[in-house]
Amino acid sequence: MYGKSTSRAGLLLLGIQLTALWPIAAVEIYTSQALEAVNGTDVRLKCTFSSFAPVSDALTVTWNFRPRDGGPEQFVFYYHVDPFKPMSGRFKDRVVWDGNPERYDVSIMLWKLQFDDNGTYTCQVKNPPDVDGLVGEIRLSVVHTVRFSEIYFLALAIGSACALMVIIVIVVVLVQHFRKKRWAERAHKVVEIRPKEEERLNQEKKVSVYLEDID
Repeated sequence: MYGKSTSRAGLLLLGIQLTALWPIAAVEIYTSQALEAVNGTDVRLKCTFSSFAPVSDALTVTWNFRPRDGGPEQFVFYYHVDPFKPMSGRFKDRVVWDGNPERYDVSIMLWKLQFDDNGTYTCQVKNPPDVDGLVGEIRLSVVHTVRFSEIYFLALAIGSACALMVIIVIVVVLVQHFRKKRWAERAHKVVEIRPKEEERLNQEKKVSVYLEDID
């Protein structure tokens, strides 16, 4: 009796250990969290995920929208083997599938942005048996013009500095080239002048000798 109880306790402990070692069935969602786009343009709402389970036909993706000024949550897009666009509402004929589940990408494209598209877009992925996990969120701000970030200005400054360095190098190379060319022309002129000068001196010597002979 005691031996059976010990065996059961051992099996129970082993089961608990295996459960602890087994990965939690949860899908991890990755989004840009905050996005800014110009009114009237198109924008890609990027959403990627990771899952312990291999991607299969059981995968489902649900996109919803919460307006910034409040109101009920609205359906945006659904994917299960094939994409399902909204048949009515603000997103009708304005949203298309732009993902690739095999690459863990479930992004969508939103066309012709409007100011009332401001709000939070949620991306939920279920990949059985991984069905739990947090929902990804993207806070979209539709603006008249895009405000440039500090990173943009830093990149612009670095790019300008690099361009200036290239221009300086080109100027230095050109200056050296023209200097060498000018020196070569001067040297050539000197070489041409010397034979003429020597010939003139020889002629003067000959005249001088001739005059001495006459005297």
